[in-house]
Amino acid sequence: MVTLSFRPVQFQVLPQPISHKHLPKWSNGGMCTRRPMVVIKSAIAEPGGQPAPVGQKTKYKDGFFEKAFMNLFARKMEKFAAPGKPKEKKNGGFFEYDYESFVDVSKRVMQGRSRMQQQEVVREVLLSMLPPGAPAQFRKLFPPTKWAAEFNAALTVPFFHWLVGPSEVVEVEVNGVKQRSGVHIKKCRYLENSGCVGMCVNMCKIPTQDFFTNEFGLPLTMNPNFEDMSCEMIYGQAPPPFEEDPVSKQACFKDLCSMANTSATVCPKLQT
Repeated sequence: MVTLSFRPVQFQVLPQPISHKHLPKWSNGGMCTRRPMVVIKSAIAEPGGQPAPVGQKTKYKDGFFEKAFMNLFARKMEKFAAPGKPKEKKNGGFFEYDYESFVDVSKRVMQGRSRMQQQEVVREVLLSMLPPGAPAQFRKLFPPTKWAAEFNAALTVPFFHWLVGPSEVVEVEVNGVKQRSGVHIKKCRYLENSGCVGMCVNMCKIPTQDFFTNEFGLPLTMNPNFEDMSCEMIYGQAPPPFEEDPVSKQACFKDLCSMANTSATVCPKLQT
């Protein structure tokens, strides 16, 4: 799912220049003018600031802005969701949802909908979050160039943190060209909390790829790893057709997903 947010951070100022190894090239020489470099420390609440091992849920310390975006998106999605149980809702105030109840809304959006219908709901929610004409303006600001791909990769790390957890910019190869337009998500928070292959693919991967590629005009491919729950985002690379994507053959998380079909070789949510 495509999201923008701010999160509580700690800053450490280092008196050194920022090179192209860390961020896209901001100047003709590939090196910014000398200025402090800001290091953003994760709000993850685990020893060493690293995600918990597979099979265990990572603990997070969600701040004001993270909770605000959880509630904003959950309220938008609630309009499309099947009714939830009373005990699943929080009491009072704007912060009615935490991360788990946000994921629960996603599960209820899936109920009674085909794979394509689920993806369309996400698209409608994302468009409702943007001002009129935003996709066209994005296309003008960020044409599909190496610079635009690297710039959006750099933005993804802090702005997607509340949804997917800690990530880092990595070098990838796009059409034979090496560039820092890849984002490695260490352990996707959305996947580990849902435990559902169908939710990962239908409510995040495919609609996010489609939104950037078709609405924003900037190709994006996402490659989730269902072994360790990591994910690779590659800005600038066009996604393959669903039928040719390895995720289309992925089985359920039989031990993690409450909706899993243990006898199926492919997650049923990917076939309907």
